[in-house]
Amino acid sequence: MSRLRLGLLLALLPLAGCTRVGAPVTSPPAPGLAGVELAARVEPPSPEPTATHPGAAPGSPDGHALLRPVRAFPEVRGLWVVRSSMTSEQEVRDMVERAASAGFNTLIVQVRGRADAFYRSTLEPRAETLGGPAAFDPLALAIEEGHGRGMAVHAWVNTHLVWGPAARPRSPDHILNARPEWLAVPRELAGELRDMDPADPRFVEALRRYAERNGGTVEGIYTSPSHPAVQERVHAVWMDLLDRYDLDGIHFDYIRFPSGDFDYSRGALERFALWLDRARSATYGRGDAVLGIDGGSADLVAAGAGGALGLAGRGSTGTGARDALGLVDAYPEAWADFRREQITELVARIYRDVKARRPEVVVSAAVVADAEDAYSHRFQDWRRWLADGILDIAVPMAYTADDGRFTRQIGEAREAAGSARRTWAGIGAYLNGFDGTLAKIDIARAHDVGGLVLFSYDWAIGSEANGGRGPFLERIARDRFAP
Repeated sequence: MSRLRLGLLLALLPLAGCTRVGAPVTSPPAPGLAGVELAARVEPPSPEPTATHPGAAPGSPDGHALLRPVRAFPEVRGLWVVRSSMTSEQEVRDMVERAASAGFNTLIVQVRGRADAFYRSTLEPRAETLGGPAAFDPLALAIEEGHGRGMAVHAWVNTHLVWGPAARPRSPDHILNARPEWLAVPRELAGELRDMDPADPRFVEALRRYAERNGGTVEGIYTSPSHPAVQERVHAVWMDLLDRYDLDGIHFDYIRFPSGDFDYSRGALERFALWLDRARSATYGRGDAVLGIDGGSADLVAAGAGGALGLAGRGSTGTGARDALGLVDAYPEAWADFRREQITELVARIYRDVKARRPEVVVSAAVVADAEDAYSHRFQDWRRWLADGILDIAVPMAYTADDGRFTRQIGEAREAAGSARRTWAGIGAYLNGFDGTLAKIDIARAHDVGGLVLFSYDWAIGSEANGGRGPFLERIARDRFAP
């Protein structure tokens, strides 16, 4: 990154509430960190409460729970638990019992799957697949059962993926129904949707059909990472979970763009034009170039910001001659930087606020294992998050049956983390079967990472995992977790 581009980056970060971290945390180590100091900006914690409910943290309206001492494990042995295994009380109890019996000590339970709630939320609708009484709270029960067995429980939050290529959610309060203007748009649909009212049913239907046609690369419908209201919603979900549940950690997932083909929504293009206009007016050194914008191309920025998008941007020529997509195409590096910053700024803001409230809570993220692909095409700069101290743990999703590729990905993550305890190896058990999973556990341990997480509990208890050789989790425990 050039000195001029770095200067612009540092100038813009404070405007979004992103702060560079400073002094190391001196609070007790979080689960799996084994005493490693984390760089974080931490404000004094509130006085410790005295409530006793085991399923929630201080500050909840229900008067829940005294914080427990933080559990630290020599090796994190984790499971990602998909929400489909948390739809009834019995499922949750069985899940915790089975995981604990197999020697796992950490549960990462999916509580925000598709902008819905597998916990008690006032922000988002209760998940449609939840059964049992209305009072059933899968997260609270998982915490109660897990902590009772000495396990750590982390809330898994899907960030920008909010629905699949399926029929629209029934709840009128769901983002797809209540806030379609928050949704990200692929370039292919930019022209079709630009002047369409997002409230028009055709708007969401076009996004659904696109996801359906491109299922190999797009998981579903995403929110726009640059939309201020989207950022506020995600932040509010995290703070709600943090304040009301006695969690050991909260876990980002889908904290990225689905691909480089997003986000071409009208709002995102307008925000980019304004971002560029600010960049043009910023000066560093001689002031002759910022993000590749020189005096000869300033008119394009002005036309894009003020003309094509109908904005009263500073220096706008008002010509209206430039297409907004032309502005993006003229400054591809700036467009990539803009999208990347939307993700990083949200991570930084959430990390800062988690540590200000409860510094012992672990902030982790499931990240695209190929760091270059993550950076260039998903705009997920997780190596920077680790370097800047705005993420405690990176969990690279090294989902491959290839031992060599797995070794490279875990090794690169371990190097980026700078500390053994700041990386947990994400293992795709569903791709590896029993013997392959054992091999990946051995490779992860050889790299001296802080632990491992299998994807997923739900696959591991299915019939395809057994292969006629006995229950998968129990076999893993026997062959790799036994003393």
